[in-house]
Amino acid sequence: MKKVFKFALCAACVLSMAACDKKGGDTKEVTFDKEAALQQAITPYVKNTVVATYGKMADAGMVLLEQCEQILDKVEKREDYSALMQDADASWRLMRKYWEQSEAFLLGPAASHNIDPHIDSWPLDFNAMNALLNDPVRMAAIEEEGGAYVGDKLGYALKGFHACEYLLFESIIKDGRAIGTGKPHAANLSHAEAVYLLGIVEDLTQQAILLEYAWAGEVSAAKQKLLDDGEVEPYEDNYGAQMIKAGQKGSIYVTFQEVAEEIIAGCVDIAGEVADLKMGNPYISSTAEQRDYIESPYSCTSTIDFADNIRSIQHAYCGSQDGDASVSDFIKSQDAELDAKVRKAIEESVKAIEAILDFESKAQNSPEVKAAIDQVAALEEVLDKEVLPLLSK
Repeated sequence: MKKVFKFALCAACVLSMAACDKKGGDTKEVTFDKEAALQQAITPYVKNTVVATYGKMADAGMVLLEQCEQILDKVEKREDYSALMQDADASWRLMRKYWEQSEAFLLGPAASHNIDPHIDSWPLDFNAMNALLNDPVRMAAIEEEGGAYVGDKLGYALKGFHACEYLLFESIIKDGRAIGTGKPHAANLSHAEAVYLLGIVEDLTQQAILLEYAWAGEVSAAKQKLLDDGEVEPYEDNYGAQMIKAGQKGSIYVTFQEVAEEIIAGCVDIAGEVADLKMGNPYISSTAEQRDYIESPYSCTSTIDFADNIRSIQHAYCGSQDGDASVSDFIKSQDAELDAKVRKAIEESVKAIEAILDFESKAQNSPEVKAAIDQVAALEEVLDKEVLPLLSK
C-alpha cells in the first residue's frame, strides 16, 4: 500500500505525464508516484551503503588501534615488531579504503562536525611534526592524554590518516621533503614516534566511530567503550533516520526527492574534487603547493584513493549490494539511456584512474593523468547537468 503524506499533494511527489496520439486523439494521463519510487532507494542507501561503510571503517580502526598499542609496548620493551608494522600497514590501508569509499556521502555529519578535515587533511606539516616530536612537554601530554590531546590540541595537518601514514610507511628525506616508497616503515620508531602514532590512531578511530554513530544512532559496546574511555560525546544526529523518515515530523527533509538530490550532489562534489584538485593540482604543478598536493604520498596509494572515490559514487548511485533499490533505478525508469550513460562513465573513470602509473612521482604533464581527469570531469558533468535536473523535475 502506498504511504501518502499530507505534504505529498504536490508536483514534487506525483508526476503527471500526458500522452496523446499524433492524430490529436484523447489524451491519457498516467501518474507516477515519484516519492514512493525514491523512498525505496533511501533505506538501502543509508543502511547498506553509508552505515555499513562507516561501520567497516571503524572496525578496521579498532584493529589498527590494538596493533599500535602493541607496537608501543614492544618499543618500550625493545622487542622486534616488524610483523606488527606490516599488519598495521594493512589495517591502515583497509581503514583508508572504507574512508575513500565514503567520500560521495561527506554530506551531513562528516561536514557539519568537521570530521572530514579532522581526519583527512594534507599535505602533512612535516616541520611542525618534527618540532612536536622533539618537544618533551607536548609529548608527555600526548602520552598521558592520548587521542584526547591529539584531537583537541593539534591542528589538522598533524593528525588523521596522513600523519599516521607517515609513521607507518617508509619515506626518504630529500630537499626538505619526505618522499614515500610505499613500503612498510622499518621497525625502528623512537619512543616519541610510537606514542604519537598511538595518539593519532586513537583519535582517528574515535572519529570513525562518531561517524557511524551519527548516521546509525548506535554502535557496538566495544566502540561505545572507546568513546566513553576517551570522554568523547557522540553526535546525536541520527542522520540516517532523518533521511529514511523524510516528510515525517522531526525529519529535516521534506521529501525523498530532496534526499535523492543531496545524494547526487554529494557524488558531483567528489567527482569534481578528484578531477580538479586531487589529480588536477599535481598534474599542473605550477606552484610548490600544487606539486605537493599528493593525497597519499608515503603509502603511494593515491590512485587507489581516487578509484575508491569513484566507487563511492557507484555505491551511492547504484547501491552497494545486489538487489538494492537505488537512485539509478529511478533514473532508469525515466531515461534508460541516461542511466546507462552514468554507469558507463563510472566504469570508464575507474578504468582511466587505474591506468595511471607512479602518480606520486610522475603526475605532472602525464597523459594518463590527463585522460583520467577528463573522464572523471565527464562523470561530474553528466551527474550535475543531466541527473540532477531530471531528479528536480
